[in-house]
Amino acid sequence: MTTLFISDLHLDPAHPDVARGFFRFMENDAPNAEALYILGDFFEAWIGDDLQHPFIEQVKQSLRTLSDKNIPIYLMHGNRDFLIGEQFCSETGCQLIDDPSIVELYGQKVLLMHGDTLCTNDVDYLAFRGMVRNPDWQQDFLSKSLQERLAIAENIRAASKEKTGQLEYEIMDVTQSEVEKVMAAHDVQLLIHGHTHRPAVHQLEINGKAAERVVLGDWHKAGWKLSFSEQGYELEEFLL
Repeated sequence: MTTLFISDLHLDPAHPDVARGFFRFMENDAPNAEALYILGDFFEAWIGDDLQHPFIEQVKQSLRTLSDKNIPIYLMHGNRDFLIGEQFCSETGCQLIDDPSIVELYGQKVLLMHGDTLCTNDVDYLAFRGMVRNPDWQQDFLSKSLQERLAIAENIRAASKEKTGQLEYEIMDVTQSEVEKVMAAHDVQLLIHGHTHRPAVHQLEINGKAAERVVLGDWHKAGWKLSFSEQGYELEEFLL
């Protein structure tokens, strides 16, 4: 059997090609898996589980169809969809997992992250992350009307897009020293994460042993998945 990992789909009705690719993936690939892990930024934005839209209902149904086949779906918050909550999970069968999480796959200890906390050079973003992950901030935000939340989210996205365009390439990538520190602290030789949209398998050394950092790709011009089995793992790009 195979365990599948995906991240950074940024699902949005404005990008129907990505949505079609996701639905095909859920129909053709996911049913053959032992489990599916979604490591953040599943949606382009998420302003609360009470948001209703035909597109969202279609995505929920796709997840529910898979979970009804007794295939576990593990969902990690990303920087875009950190407000996904228990109602969404109840409706889809997904299980929220912490960032970071450690799992054992086929005899190997693996660290799972979204990846944004590894980008320690982006000081402004980490400060913003600390604010929006605060329970008091989230409670206040979710108490607002849908219209207010939509407007706030749109302003945040616009500011983020402008800020990202001004940042240097290295600032938006992970900090190598932080990667090494986190992997050493969790005593793992394999880290899987997304967020940076720079799919690759990086070789490094942790606690004097060979280690790897696998970066999942975003679903923009193509889809990306990591297939993990007893024989090993493979990072694959595929047409949407």
